[in-house]
Amino acid sequence: MRNFEGYIRNLALAAAVAFTVSACVVVPARGYYAGGGYYTGAVTIAPPAPQVEVYGAPPVAGYVWLGGYWNWVGGRHVWVAGRWSAPRPGYRWAPAHWEHRGDGWHMTGGIWVRR
Repeated sequence: MRNFEGYIRNLALAAAVAFTVSACVVVPARGYYAGGGYYTGAVTIAPPAPQVEVYGAPPVAGYVWLGGYWNWVGGRHVWVAGRWSAPRPGYRWAPAHWEHRGDGWHMTGGIWVRR
């Protein structure tokens, strides 16, 4: 009988934990994923200089290195690390970059461009 009571107690505890955890929802900051994950508004603070990234050989022969970039998240510049990607035949990678215009700094996200 004692084992059965322990089993019921553990089962109730596990159900309570599962119910509590299943109610958790993480919502990204507004605008973070607009434009494919790049910030699309004007920023008054210039981005820092690009970080130097050290990368080795590609994980698969022929993969292309997509360099990192500064994104604008939560009111500050945040570095997004580069990554390896499979190439797209007939395309070249144009990296993300910031441009200064009349109302501030604007980011243009990295994109595959037809050759």
